[in-house]
Amino acid sequence: MCAATSKIRDLTLEHFAQQLHPSGCRSGLASSGTANSREGSKYLEQCTSRGSHTPSPTLFNSLLLSQHFRVLSYIIGCAFAFTALCPLAEGGKILFLVPFPAPSHWLWIEHFVKELLSRGHEVTAITNFAMKEPHRNYTEVLIDPPYDIPYYFPVSDIYESKYNSDLNNLFLYWRVGLSTTQYALENENVQQFIEQDDTDFDVIISEQFYQEAFLMFAHKYRAPIVTLCTLGHANHIDQAMGLVTPWSFVPHPVLLLSDDMTFSQRCYNFWISLVDLLIRQFYYIPQQNKLAQIHFARIEGPELMPSIQDLEKSISAILVNSHLSTSPPRPTIPGLVNVAGAHIKPAKELPEDIKKFLDGAKEGVIFFSLGSYMKSADMPKDKMKAFLEVFRNLKQRVLWKYENEDIARLPKNVMVRKWLPQSDILAHPKVVLFITHGGMFGSQEGIYRGVPMLYIPFYGDQHRNALKAEQAGYALTLNFAEVNVITLGSRINELLTNPTFMKQAKRASDLFRDNVVPPMQEAMHWIEYVIRHKGAKHLKTKAIELSWPQYLMLDVVGFVTLAFLLLAAIFYKVVGLFLTPPKPKAKPKTRDTMLGMRKPKLN
Repeated sequence: MCAATSKIRDLTLEHFAQQLHPSGCRSGLASSGTANSREGSKYLEQCTSRGSHTPSPTLFNSLLLSQHFRVLSYIIGCAFAFTALCPLAEGGKILFLVPFPAPSHWLWIEHFVKELLSRGHEVTAITNFAMKEPHRNYTEVLIDPPYDIPYYFPVSDIYESKYNSDLNNLFLYWRVGLSTTQYALENENVQQFIEQDDTDFDVIISEQFYQEAFLMFAHKYRAPIVTLCTLGHANHIDQAMGLVTPWSFVPHPVLLLSDDMTFSQRCYNFWISLVDLLIRQFYYIPQQNKLAQIHFARIEGPELMPSIQDLEKSISAILVNSHLSTSPPRPTIPGLVNVAGAHIKPAKELPEDIKKFLDGAKEGVIFFSLGSYMKSADMPKDKMKAFLEVFRNLKQRVLWKYENEDIARLPKNVMVRKWLPQSDILAHPKVVLFITHGGMFGSQEGIYRGVPMLYIPFYGDQHRNALKAEQAGYALTLNFAEVNVITLGSRINELLTNPTFMKQAKRASDLFRDNVVPPMQEAMHWIEYVIRHKGAKHLKTKAIELSWPQYLMLDVVGFVTLAFLLLAAIFYKVVGLFLTPPKPKAKPKTRDTMLGMRKPKLN
């Protein structure tokens, strides 16, 4: 029995005891855990020994009735706690698809996998990363070796700001998506798993990050789909759930715009959103569809396979890495569930050397990390020199995630480590500033811990995250190309000396933590809800079958407009017949009139 069951049982028993026995030997009755006639005799003896009058038969019957109530309350309490607060007695079989090879994505998704395992589910995962702690209910299908992102998309290109334009960011997503999907599907382990027919699954959970061909596993196993959207809301996410994104006030994810756009900004947002929509529909998704048909061909012929578009429409629920306090309001639907911060746990004890370094910082600590993909060790030398020079002149200590711990002339107030427990470090009370590249997960951890941030964004959603943080008042932004001793030093100094940033960071933390239920519980509820209700088709609206003209009622508007014009034309003709005066009748022409009209001939 779980602790919650015991707690509810005890509270329920105490309540019934107080209601049925407000005086006398109430405490003895409430503390009893069984119901039988011998307890009733003991109760009589206790009351007699205390000088009480012998209880009446009515009181004795009340005692026996209360015992029945106690047994009943115990059963109800156990059942309630078991179903509501404890893991399911019989877990489901879940296939988790995580083909994207970025370590940060797996570090986030791994929390969902572990939570499902703790609730009694069996999980099979297609992933690039082996689980550090084996579990008897966990099976891995490893994509080994993983796709080498730095080889095909060098970090040097990112440091040189080659992905700063909006269109370049869009093409980066499509290129990465197609190449990593093809690589994963061609992996021998994945191919062998596709050919297996000796298992089934209750639900397919897939990361929704440009690997749409993997949705074909849902067709293979005839199982419902739940997806995890790593980057947050997007137009194609809305479409999968039957929504049309209102571009008038919802900016495209790659744009540095808010929901308060000028006319020119709305025009640009329309342009980028339209380009994304058209290229996705007529090039990117057909390419994903082709990959699925090639690599799942051994299951059945391509003519029998559903299209990727149809599989997207069949998604039961989408767990979105977003939060209402960090993203502007937008139209939603029950199947779109915000779960930002689900990966954040109570802080753990830090390694001894790091803890000692942080505890001894009288002026506070600045934590500097560029994430798991961008490596500080690959930074251009002139930028590296600027960071070291600024750090050397600070009163604060600096803890730096740096992949090469042998740095020449490292300042005394700086500690470098190849790997650092980021969330646990941000929870330390001595941390006064977080210098970050602006990734989604690091941003959320900084917000949750209430630490002001200096964003140095590079690509993707990082610029957007930086803009939101700066507008909220708890961060400043510095483009990497602009980093030098003066710009970096001034930004750090402003963040450390202006108390407004810390105040706003604490406020952002309060908003981010204020949820109806913890995000991970919310995620587990909807995953298990889809399992219990066999896909929960009632969550989907029929709008997914409507075209844009139908959804926006353009066909109805067009019909009404044509009908109005037709009626107006008919009305005009009819009214014209009644209001037009009749033409005067012409006089009949006589012979004399005809002769008079002849012109005389001149001699």
